[in-house]
Amino acid sequence: MDDHKLIVDGLVRLIDESETACVAGKAYSAAGCMEVLENEQPDVLLLDIGLPDDSGINLCSKVKQKYPQVKVLMLTSYGELTTITRALDAGADGYLLKNSLPEELLEGIQTVASGEHFLCEEVNVTLQNNENNTLELTRREMELLQLIVAGYTLPEQADKMCLGYHTVRSYRQKLNIKLDAHNTVQLVQNAKALNLV
Repeated sequence: MDDHKLIVDGLVRLIDESETACVAGKAYSAAGCMEVLENEQPDVLLLDIGLPDDSGINLCSKVKQKYPQVKVLMLTSYGELTTITRALDAGADGYLLKNSLPEELLEGIQTVASGEHFLCEEVNVTLQNNENNTLELTRREMELLQLIVAGYTLPEQADKMCLGYHTVRSYRQKLNIKLDAHNTVQLVQNAKALNLV
């Protein structure tokens, strides 16, 4: 389940043409995913972390509670140690980055379907080198974080950063995921605890 239609359509085509698996359903939000699962539970659920209505990590936890037999393979662009660890703690059976090769995706699907855990090469390296891995924010994410701490509203943040409203919302979602925050207060508290502001 991913919130970008183009990515979803590409994945559907890749999987259906592979003879490894076939796609049973698709959704573009957490709510949509839960609706699909009410009617049919796949062997493997591909799940993004950045969804428009909830974090994929929260959704993974809900799916695992309600449908423990469904294997969850995270397929995301978030490669930071904290995010990977939280997803695995939420019950994810595998973790794959979107820049992985198609063969690695198909191998991941097969591996988690057979009951084993799967980590793409890059994630494996990140976990093995975890003592050197700190939370990394981009320059734009840091800029947005400082504006949030200063009390600016979302439209004001967009104006100050000379970016579109939806772009800033997307940065904000990434900040929430990276800092494990569900609201502004929590975001600011966690940023301060990590000495980011």
